[in-house]
Amino acid sequence: MSLSISGKTAIVTGAGNGVGLAIARHFVDKGAKVMFADMDEASLAKEVGEQEEGSNIRGFSGDLREKLTVANLLSATIDAFDRVDILVNASRQVLRSDPLNPDDDAVEVALEQNLMTSLRLSQLVAKRMIKQGEDSDDGPSGSIINLSSILATRAHPELMALSISNAALEQMTRSLAVALAGSRIRVNAVAMGSVMSASLQEKLKESPDFRDIIENGTPLGRIASPTELAEAVQFLASDGAGFMTGQVLTVDGGRTLLDPVSAPAH
Repeated sequence: MSLSISGKTAIVTGAGNGVGLAIARHFVDKGAKVMFADMDEASLAKEVGEQEEGSNIRGFSGDLREKLTVANLLSATIDAFDRVDILVNASRQVLRSDPLNPDDDAVEVALEQNLMTSLRLSQLVAKRMIKQGEDSDDGPSGSIINLSSILATRAHPELMALSISNAALEQMTRSLAVALAGSRIRVNAVAMGSVMSASLQEKLKESPDFRDIIENGTPLGRIASPTELAEAVQFLASDGAGFMTGQVLTVDGGRTLLDPVSAPAH
């Protein structure tokens, strides 16, 4: 089973910090050419810096909620690397929400950020993958991976927006998987438990006791490192997962086996 992604070209969104950055860095370390995409221009510049022609790293800054920006990201990737083989939709927003407040727009915001940006980019990238296949004897191929959360199938009132948006993202994953299977483009997702992301690090600084809550609710007794999540994403991107599509790979240390609703995942 080959887990190699060496020589492939990937777009990773949310790559300015946290989990998205860990995935993008991991892909580079494994020999892939990577377009780091993020809304935070300062963070992106710090991580990517000035890249010379021929480098296997590029950066793209922009608001992917805008359709034109999504198109520009794909164009920039093609200009830099000529093709795209892998898309990782890792950009996500965690919003607190009040389920009983009709004026709370957190669900609408989360759907736009966590679902629609991934859908629009996936659609454009899939079309490009199909076009690439027209010049190949093997036909089109590619891998799209969406980053979800175990809250897609769990309920926590204050994180209703995250739950709804990730449930929709997982159904989008299944729908696109069926639509693109004939083009040999695989679409899968990774549902995270607690991963030491930038947002979780800030939460632990504010509430040190929160670590104990998470670890006590996780059978493996710890919080995952971003690299562990990146390795799961690499697996789905590689030929080793060549017969997997429409699947949600859960990486949560056994968290969902216990289902402690009082301990939300981040």
